[in-house]
Amino acid sequence: MPYWGQWGFQDAASPIMSNLIFFHDHAMIILVMIMSFVGYAMAALMINKFTSRMILEAQWVETVWTVVPAIILLTLALPSLRLLYLMDEVTEPSLTVKAIGNQWYWSYEYTDFKNLGGDSYMLPTDDLTNQTPFRLLEVDNRLILPCHTNIRMLITAADVMHAWTVPSFGVKADAIPGRLNQLGIFISSPGVFYGQCSEICGTNHSFMPIAVEARLPKNFTQMITSAAQEQ
Repeated sequence: MPYWGQWGFQDAASPIMSNLIFFHDHAMIILVMIMSFVGYAMAALMINKFTSRMILEAQWVETVWTVVPAIILLTLALPSLRLLYLMDEVTEPSLTVKAIGNQWYWSYEYTDFKNLGGDSYMLPTDDLTNQTPFRLLEVDNRLILPCHTNIRMLITAADVMHAWTVPSFGVKADAIPGRLNQLGIFISSPGVFYGQCSEICGTNHSFMPIAVEARLPKNFTQMITSAAQEQ
């Protein structure tokens, strides 16, 4: 989760987020180089007093300033297209979970386990404990997912538009009534990861957080088995 005064991204908890951070750094390096060169050229043009009235054409200069930007655009476009493909593709998921946005809470269903699941409401400030200390982010029932597993998230809504977003996973999808959006998640390590609804959905839009608890596959299987027996 982010800290006060943090400028950069949250720590990556999935390969997709790691690639997003890498692409951001890659693009920023190119932008800094371009800005530095353009700034130097502007300063040099304003400072020097030399003029030339005899130059009619400079084909090699025009060739350079056409070819170089094209190469730079390719170095940005190719990684971007690859990343878009990886974010969109969900191949052979081992688990499917459905997230349903409501005013103003989330409902989750494990579709592979006879729609086992429940509702997830934000914890009031008075109910926070040492195990759940984060105000406006903690929920009464966290979404529990296994790490090191290909997971498919199906996102929809029951009333108005919402958005299911977890920055550490690098995922965001609109929850639209009557439609299913799809996300692919692969969690790298166990932990608790937070997100929030990212679509203005009403007066309590700020009070429907997302809390994902990632467990080892063995522990997740034990949790699902005991929950199914209780139900």
